[in-house]
Amino acid sequence: MTLEGNGAHVPVVIIGAGPVGVTAALLLARRGVRSVVLERHQDVYPLPRAVATDDEVRRILQAAGVGEEFATIARPVKGLRLLDARHRVMAEFPRSEDGYHGYPQTSMFDQPELERLLRDALARRPECELRSGAEVTGIGPDTAGPVRVTYRDDDGEHRLWAEAVLGCDGANGLTRDAIGAVWEDLRFEERWTVVDVRTKADVRCWEGVDQVCDPLRPATFMRVGEDRYRWEFRLPDGEMPVRELVAPWLPPSYDGDFEVVRETQYTFRARIADRWLRGRVFLLGDAAHLTPPFIGQGLCAGLKDAYNLTWKLARVLGQGGDERLLDTYESERKPHARHMIRLAVAMGWAMTGGQDGAAVLRRRLLAAACRIPALTAAAGRDLSPSLTAGPLVRRGIRRGLVGTHCPQPWITADGRRTRLDEVLGDSFAVLTAAEPWSSLDTVAHALGGRAISVTDLGDDGTLAAWLHSGRADAVVLRPDRVVMDVVPAGGRDFTDTAAWAVLLHTTRSLLPPRRTADDHLLRSATR
Repeated sequence: MTLEGNGAHVPVVIIGAGPVGVTAALLLARRGVRSVVLERHQDVYPLPRAVATDDEVRRILQAAGVGEEFATIARPVKGLRLLDARHRVMAEFPRSEDGYHGYPQTSMFDQPELERLLRDALARRPECELRSGAEVTGIGPDTAGPVRVTYRDDDGEHRLWAEAVLGCDGANGLTRDAIGAVWEDLRFEERWTVVDVRTKADVRCWEGVDQVCDPLRPATFMRVGEDRYRWEFRLPDGEMPVRELVAPWLPPSYDGDFEVVRETQYTFRARIADRWLRGRVFLLGDAAHLTPPFIGQGLCAGLKDAYNLTWKLARVLGQGGDERLLDTYESERKPHARHMIRLAVAMGWAMTGGQDGAAVLRRRLLAAACRIPALTAAAGRDLSPSLTAGPLVRRGIRRGLVGTHCPQPWITADGRRTRLDEVLGDSFAVLTAAEPWSSLDTVAHALGGRAISVTDLGDDGTLAAWLHSGRADAVVLRPDRVVMDVVPAGGRDFTDTAAWAVLLHTTRSLLPPRRTADDHLLRSATR
């Protein structure tokens, strides 16, 4: 897509071409929404930053159309170990290579490689245009009409008019100020040294993450790639040379190749913006929240923002969705982000011991807790909580499946093995424990999706067991694979479709679709 002239109108302007911004553009493109991505840098930042992702985010990358490409650069991780100051293992939290979302629960990657494959995918989409070297200088005015975005490049000043603006411009971007948002400090700030190294040395590692729980010098270590490693240390600037810091992991007296790819100082903070949107200007990723790295959710949270917002925005811009649908972005994502930040802070204090007089006591309590099998097993499970109740999360007396994600098993469609989401497509879906009845067909058709019996999907029984565990005969899945509503076991209809139907503008199609002989469920569902 190419926009000519100054002052052109575009459905969506995205500020920032990092992983969050480009993923948002790809997700919008798959729903037919055009966007312009403005990035002040000319190319991908070449040095490593984020290195970890979870299986939920890998499912999001699949939805963005880059799942297979990402698999070629990702390295599954066995889990997390807590070590004492002498590097003795206190506890081990294993991570599965077949997680709930159909991918390894934790994977390592190199952020520049991820950004390049995302930009390659963006270049293949005619709905998207990336403008590099474009520094945004203003967003506004705050009116009911299109939003004006001004930017500067080598050719001078330019402006665009957008139906929506996505601020993916990081912690120091201008979008947060433009909507009048301020940081809420969640009371964690520590300065760490981060070192990325490339070496062919026989580095002592276990293909997972090591957290050294030493209050005097806490550290984190992980293998990122075939010959790539990362160390993180909490220590004053310049306290010790890198080779001395990493010596416990290297062979004795090693003097072979050892390339420091990057050594930098980071201040790990815990913050969340007090507001995430004004009108149709939204904050995503680090513009909305800052998470300490102890549970590997910094970049992950931003991609989850993009997945939550983009289908709603596409619904409003192109499918008659109610404007109030966009308000659910902040009401759903903000509590989730706050929970993850607090969890990261708690993990950070527990693992590093803190810097106060109670550090020794905390370390002893942690060591005792690590000897309780039930606690270590719980820590190894998925960290992501269910969404809170709201217009798109129809939660009754029992919480059940509503607000949680649907699992993604491998299934068989048209004689080939594929992942569930490839069959469900990019829209809503109704999954049933038995052959869909007419009212379910009506709901699915009104949402622009299909009603599918899990018995026709040829999986290993995962979906049937999941429905049974939630005492549900059917569920409505949102495009982001969150359960919006359920038909309880023995019921015949969803609890109150009017609550979400008005937001989604589903009243256009009230009659169930007519089935024909060639309308085989799976054959026509794959796209």
